Amino acid sequence: MEKKTPDLIKETGLQRKSDVIVIGAGAAGMMAAIRAGKRGRSVLVLDHARAPGEKIRISGGGRCNFTNIHAGPKNFLSANPHFCKSALARFTPADFIAMVERHRIAWHEKTLGQLFCDDSAKDIIRMLLDEMRAAGAALDLTTEITGVERTDAGFRVSTGQGAYEASSLIVATGGKSIPKMGATGFAYRLAEQFGLAVLETRPALVPLTLDPGLLASIGPLAGISAPAEIRHGKTAFREALLFTHRGLSGPAILQISSYWREGDEIVLAIEPDIDIAAQLKAAKQLNGRQSAQTALGEILPKRLAQFLVEREKISGNMADLPDKALLRLAASAQNFAVKPSGSEGYRTAEVTLGGVDTAALDSRSMEAKAVPGLYFIGECVDVTGWLGGYNFQWAWASGFAAGEYA
Repeated sequence: MEKKTPDLIKETGLQRKSDVIVIGAGAAGMMAAIRAGKRGRSVLVLDHARAPGEKIRISGGGRCNFTNIHAGPKNFLSANPHFCKSALARFTPADFIAMVERHRIAWHEKTLGQLFCDDSAKDIIRMLLDEMRAAGAALDLTTEITGVERTDAGFRVSTGQGAYEASSLIVATGGKSIPKMGATGFAYRLAEQFGLAVLETRPALVPLTLDPGLLASIGPLAGISAPAEIRHGKTAFREALLFTHRGLSGPAILQISSYWREGDEIVLAIEPDIDIAAQLKAAKQLNGRQSAQTALGEILPKRLAQFLVEREKISGNMADLPDKALLRLAASAQNFAVKPSGSEGYRTAEVTLGGVDTAALDSRSMEAKAVPGLYFIGECVDVTGWLGGYNFQWAWASGFAAGEYA
């Protein structure tokens, strides 16, 4: 089958030699290409996928949570929490919003500073492609990289369609999350090839699983969602909790999963803004003839109330129950310790923790300190954001930073 030539190549012409080659046509790679192209650099973007920005397309339920207005260093995990400061300060959420508005893409804030397209994530992809087109960047899709080597003039990238050369090489191939979208460990292998350290990688922003015994006991709760605070040590997130047939999910669980490690407990505080103990005591005074399950079912989803009452072995009318039993029941909902057995893995993880060691990179340019002209950006770097648009902001910021220097 003849390979389809992407429009940007038809318009710009594909050159065997460029100033900059970007490997990866995702969020970070396209932003790097845009910035480098606007500086007058000739840019070629290579990707093995059939379409650019596939993770953008599926993000945010198809509406792309493209940034978070609160994005700052505190919202990112890294072995060096200071590394991300420079890039984030030089390309901010306001800068990306300005680009979105120039392209007349309607957007809205959902909750907690999360910004989404009103219509479709495809609007963001079209915007980036339009910006690449305006910057003169070429795009070559369905291109398998077979090798990368240094040359006297920079780098040679070998592909199934031949070799390409450039003085600068930007690696933006992401992490291991969502392999069905084409994710691989390419960036890590390339970093190691050039002598850069790669820190342990693991799935992040991912549902947590439970062992068969615990899962059997809470199986009846599958499908129930409730507001919750999920705690792990001193870290806590307040968002929705979802019980599933495999374990625990929902935004609060995805957030805490980046901090959780095998063998650790997490604590669920369901309806954290409600004083459940006080409400149960009040219910006892108002209608002592009702059961604890009925009273708790006025506060929590009824199936969850039934589960907790049975778990605490509480029965009888409220009037016959001592206050300490009501306190115990409230604690079972708001101090519910659970030890997950694992996570659902890269299959459903939104991002990858760990990656190319930031100690090997210049925080201003994203350039490898020991390999001039080689840059690593986006998810493949050991910088991982919270859920809610933060990882896209890191992609835009790190891509912009590399594009400024490559």
